[in-house]
Amino acid sequence: MAGWWPALPRAAWLHPWPTNVLLYGSLLSAGDALQQRLQSGEADWRQTRRLATLVVTFHANFNYVWLGLPERAKLLCDQVVGAPIAVSAFYVGILIKLLLFFFKFQSGLIYWPFVQLNNFSLVPVQWRTAYTGVCGFLWATFICFSQQSGDGTFKSAFTILYTKGTSPIEGSPEK
Repeated sequence: MAGWWPALPRAAWLHPWPTNVLLYGSLLSAGDALQQRLQSGEADWRQTRRLATLVVTFHANFNYVWLGLPERAKLLCDQVVGAPIAVSAFYVGILIKLLLFFFKFQSGLIYWPFVQLNNFSLVPVQWRTAYTGVCGFLWATFICFSQQSGDGTFKSAFTILYTKGTSPIEGSPEK
């Protein structure tokens, strides 16, 4: 397993597009499967396969192309033009209800600008799509958990954890 790690930067340098698309798709799919395992103890692989298909065929490719274009006026351009297209395509493709909750409760409007600010100011160009994939993995895990357990907001996610009597750190019932 340790042998693949040095190959990843080389693959990203030699073949940045497919490397980033596959990494992004793998991370978001893993986030969906993890969320399902945490929620119900088992994963619905058909749902994860549908998500992976959408992410690999559109979302990862869009992000790769888009994140290479706005080198000037990066954050403003990304948030004004790119973010609405990418976020809308993801939520419409998966579930229209998620899109309505996202705009209604605005929980994602706090997370993604912060992610992209770090992306454009700290992350090298060849790693931006992969970084967005890692952040998407975290976001997908959260939003899927929150949506399936409540109303899609931060408040409902934390209320659910609290009312179940589960310590989010230890994962066991509190005494």
